[in-house]
Amino acid sequence: MTMTIEPATANDERAVVYLWRACGLVVPYNDPAADFRFALAGPNATVLVGRLECGRVTASVMVGHDGHRGWLYYVAVDPMIQRQRVGAAMVEAAEGWLRERGVVKAQLLVRETNTGVVAFYETLGFEVAPRVVMSKWIDGRE
Repeated sequence: MTMTIEPATANDERAVVYLWRACGLVVPYNDPAADFRFALAGPNATVLVGRLECGRVTASVMVGHDGHRGWLYYVAVDPMIQRQRVGAAMVEAAEGWLRERGVVKAQLLVRETNTGVVAFYETLGFEVAPRVVMSKWIDGRE
């Protein structure tokens, strides 16, 4: 399998959102299409896609930074090709994107409903960080 990794374009939105849904990464309180468009619109974020020779999107990672730390979101690999190091290649590409911008630390959050991926990230050098994550809806949601 030959795959290239490149920045997504607006034309990739449908395929990427479909992939995120197929991988169980979408939750009711996030609009994945809006997340995709937001990442592509700003200078501090993007969506990288893994594309087969035929052009089909088979993997993705949304990557961005706040000027201090980098963040990875929506790391997704088509379920039919998981466990073939595609996810590792996507994370490596996101780290490269951050490194090019002078960002030296990458972080990600794993939902408690998705803890099965923790071992995967540990093989890539990520560690569970002893932190308390606090959040607040500022748009009136509860």
